Parts: sequence; structure tokens; C-alpha cells
Amino acid sequence: MRVSLISLLISLLFSLFFTTFVAAQTLDSYTLGTDDVISVTVFDEPDLSSQESRISSAGTISMPLIGQVSVSGLTIAEVEEKIRLGYLGDYLKKPDINVAIVEYRHFYVNGEVEDPGSFSFREGMTVQRAISLSGGFSERAARGKIRIVRENNNGVEIKADLNTLVRPGDVITVDESFF
Repeated sequence: MRVSLISLLISLLFSLFFTTFVAAQTLDSYTLGTDDVISVTVFDEPDLSSQESRISSAGTISMPLIGQVSVSGLTIAEVEEKIRLGYLGDYLKKPDINVAIVEYRHFYVNGEVEDPGSFSFREGMTVQRAISLSGGFSERAARGKIRIVRENNNGVEIKADLNTLVRPGDVITVDESFF
């Protein structure tokens, strides 16, 4: 009994580590999009920094002196480099830029859930947690028929289960059961 308890504990720890690792890997390559909120810090230049900038529907943010900067579809590292190059030369000799995500864009849950709608994304969000946020399954829900349309997947639906990781901008649909 003790050996099986230890095996179970090790399995749970491995599962937790693997899920966290996969989530971190996914978010490292995360590309910014409309409605993400980022902060931009220009070190030693507080007047050029921006604590919260919501990415517009045009995919841009406004930065002092350099104006509108197109950031949609770029990673954090790419945005840092783009802003650094914007300030380099005419405005600053060695700009040091740090960009951080303040708030991810929402994801959406619809179909056979109690309270469909949009919800704030948090790292490590799974379909199970997303459905819990939407009030849980309705009594007519087909718990095994869950689909996700990823924002950058050209509208292609993927089958999901309760452990599938959710991404910002996802649309989760829970189908209706016929019985």
C-alpha cells in the first residue's frame, strides 16, 4: 500500500511538472494580439515608459516620441527589439527595453454551460477550469464533446478534453447531448 501511494505521488508530481513545463513553453512563444495589455519599461527613462498599453484593433500601441508601434503577431522579445530600434539613435544611445504582459486577451466559453461568456486568461488554464468559470456544465451538456477554435488556427476546430490547455483568444464550445 505504501509503495502504491508513493507511486501515485510521484505520478502526480510528474504530471504537475509536465503540465507547467508545457504551459511555460507555449507562453514563451506567445504572440501578442488585440486586447492584450502590456507594460513597456524604458530603463532610466520613466517618461518614455508605459505601465499599461492595450493593443488596439489595428494591432498597435502608442509610445512617446516614436508614435504607433505595430506589435500584433510579435513575441515579447520581438516587441522589445522593435521598440529598442525605434528609440536607438535619434532619441537614446543605448535603450534598454523590457516588455511584460499585464493582462492576456480573454478566452470564450459557449454551448452547454451554465453561464457562457468571455473570461480572463490565466497561465495554466485548462478546459476544466474554464468550464468551472462559466458555471459548469448544463444538464444537457455532452461532457465528452468539447471543441476549441484557436485564434491563430484559421477557424479549424480541434477536439479537446478537460485537461487540454486553454490559450488566450480560444473559443471553447461544449456540445449538446442527445440523451
